Amino acid sequence: TTVRAIIHKWRRHGTVVNLPRSGRPPKITPRAQRRLIQEVTKDPTTTSKELQASLASVKVSVHASTIRKRLGKNGLHGRVPRRKPLLSKKNIKARLNFSKTHLDDPQHFWENILWTDETKVELFGRCVSHYIWHKRNTAFQKKNIIPTVKYGGGSVMVWGCFAASGPGRLAVINGTMNSAVYQKILKENVRPSVRELKLKRTWVLQQDNDPKHTSKSTTEWLKKNKMKTLEWPSQSPDLNPIEMLWYDLKKAVHARKPSNVTELELFCKDEW
Repeated sequence: TTVRAIIHKWRRHGTVVNLPRSGRPPKITPRAQRRLIQEVTKDPTTTSKELQASLASVKVSVHASTIRKRLGKNGLHGRVPRRKPLLSKKNIKARLNFSKTHLDDPQHFWENILWTDETKVELFGRCVSHYIWHKRNTAFQKKNIIPTVKYGGGSVMVWGCFAASGPGRLAVINGTMNSAVYQKILKENVRPSVRELKLKRTWVLQQDNDPKHTSKSTTEWLKKNKMKTLEWPSQSPDLNPIEMLWYDLKKAVHARKPSNVTELELFCKDEW
């Protein structure tokens, strides 16, 4: 029978080598593939389940994992979207001007800045992650990011500062912070931090444009206490290197699994 099959192949195809097989036809046709790519390009937050339903509406039945694989072959992978502050045109212009103004500042200028900020440290868990579809090196395109607003919730609010020479003081904020509370924090923590960090007499205080920081009473207080501030563009937490310290602090605190607010506050101080 083997000899007969070989003879039959020779007579039919003129060869005895293995011929290419058609194989199992792909479930996702080129037309369906174009539909998938168009949908995730238009809305990167579309889920694979939603894409599955979309194909089902045109009588193409495939598993969600098949859709993910096909998109992956086309360079589209599910990723956690980057988060950036929601910027107006005015914000963007101010950020650009800030960058141009300080582009050529020498290293010693940056080493003499006391960076400050407030943040909230959550007691339990993280925010639920969402995924989007995007191609390589497009993570920061406008359609692939999630705009953020300040303070997404938490249990303990802290104020902290640092310079190139190391971390300064950390203060826990009890209750609602207003201009008076903010000024009290500055009074108790800024100059001691400047001395401990051995900053030069020409040191500069960095703060963002929170209304408590820029109120008339705070502005007068800073002037009275001879604290020079760095002009800062609004909605620019990503320009403040203290954000990296906040990330490390929260990661270290969460690793210790605080069970209550008292422990959370204690761990914040310990890890700082």
